[in-house]
Amino acid sequence: MKLVTTIALAVVLQTGFLHAQDSSVTVEKKVIALSDIVVRAHFDYKTLIHQIVNDTTFYKAFRNLRVLNYESFNAIQMSDKKNRTIASLNSRTKQIRKDGCRTMEVIEESTTGDFYNSNHGYNYMTAELYASLFFTKGKVCGESNIVKGFTFNPNNKQGTDKHKEQLKMLFFNPGKKIPDIPFIGNKLDLYDESAANKYDYKLDGKEYKGKFCYTFSIVPKTSLWFFQKSGIVVDEMTTYFDPNTLEVLYRKYTLSYHAGVYSFDVDMEVEMTKYKNYLLPETLRYKGEWNVILKKKEKGAFTASIFNFKE
Repeated sequence: MKLVTTIALAVVLQTGFLHAQDSSVTVEKKVIALSDIVVRAHFDYKTLIHQIVNDTTFYKAFRNLRVLNYESFNAIQMSDKKNRTIASLNSRTKQIRKDGCRTMEVIEESTTGDFYNSNHGYNYMTAELYASLFFTKGKVCGESNIVKGFTFNPNNKQGTDKHKEQLKMLFFNPGKKIPDIPFIGNKLDLYDESAANKYDYKLDGKEYKGKFCYTFSIVPKTSLWFFQKSGIVVDEMTTYFDPNTLEVLYRKYTLSYHAGVYSFDVDMEVEMTKYKNYLLPETLRYKGEWNVILKKKEKGAFTASIFNFKE
């Protein structure tokens, strides 16, 4: 995805003996803490921070699913306010890619409650979102995994399609502004200049699945006043990057907002894998509760386990 604003990076490191304390870099008035591990590694923080702000590897990993064969276990569960299951789906599906087109075969499936309506459509937006990510209806042709130049645009959509596009933006571009969400669209922009007073940013190094990775985390400042906290939507976002390719290997984020006309609590977690030269989502977990004016309140969770990739 294209750079929304030009990022001017000025690296300011203290000279002299490095203690086991955080140093920092300044990115457009946002101070980013650097752990001692990162500083001692003499890594090019400028390149990594630029990659974080303009990352396309996360979305491209999902686009890669469109050009491959694969299988998946799918679990979707809708709950009431007392956390009792009111509808669910469990299935195993297989995507078949042939002659530039993809189709989907349902190997097995079971549902409960009112998961489907009388036309075999979905009664829940959570299910529709999942289906748009992982299910193929009929035959779809002419797709590619190219992300350059692609942008999400909910403005040219209406109703449910518009809400799904906004959810996809929230899912694939956490930390970026989302248009037409009442009162909170701008508050989602973690890279806006005004966010510097609300969030702490830290670049660190940790082990992930036996491999050293760079991590970038964003959390609200602990010193915020009560009224400042009303502007917080992202409670945490942490991303693990491959130190060689700078591809996203793992991401988790927690978002929440509560207002009269629009409220939500969302937790998402994505684990990536590699098949040949393709970066791909391997496990995806979502748990969320949405309350949108004039829409039915939803509380749901889903898990996708994707495997057996083939060209």
